[in-house]
Amino acid sequence: MRVVLAEDSVILREGMAELLSARGCEVVAAVGNAEELLAAVGKERPDVAVVDIRMPPTHTDEGIRAALEIRRTWPEVGILVFSQHVETVYATRLLSGDAAGVGYLLKERVANTAELVDALRRVADGGTVLDPEIVTRLLNSGRHRSPVDALTPRERDVLGLMAQGHSNRSIAERLVVTERAVEKHAAAIFMKFDLPPTPHDNRRVKAVLTYLTETSDAGR
Repeated sequence: MRVVLAEDSVILREGMAELLSARGCEVVAAVGNAEELLAAVGKERPDVAVVDIRMPPTHTDEGIRAALEIRRTWPEVGILVFSQHVETVYATRLLSGDAAGVGYLLKERVANTAELVDALRRVADGGTVLDPEIVTRLLNSGRHRSPVDALTPRERDVLGLMAQGHSNRSIAERLVVTERAVEKHAAAIFMKFDLPPTPHDNRRVKAVLTYLTETSDAGR
């Protein structure tokens, strides 16, 4: 797995590069700002880019804007936002449209390198990975009369785990229910979100994006 790493802290950037390399990743570039990130992705075309939100020179939204540019220009490149900041608006912007190959993890909540590498592989393979805290913030900040309001507590639990990229089997294990029960909850979520089955759509991702889109519209 070929990785471009964008992190403005030299110590953290070099440490992550060493840790990822030790886990079998090929870090083809490690850069410190958004401009270098875009150049590196354009040159190397990695499987996934690890991006912090706040980068030089203003340390506001340079990283996420670069991530959005990567999605527009090189949609085949996976994006993993790896930040210490919970930014639901940024998450919504990044996940709008095709959310395949997108992740958002909080630095302080990643327990070990293996967990980070697993998330990178899932994103590189076209999956969607969201930190539970991000999911919670998104699910708790919705507008009045959102379709999410119609979900039961257990359906919210299932939706949150779906957003984190878990399979039905994994969700069943975590909630201590049967896979059949998870399938029924997922079907209920799709119905309440008005997401009928189609040949090509990923309803699991669309169920999350339905909520994210509403949250974004409510905040404008």
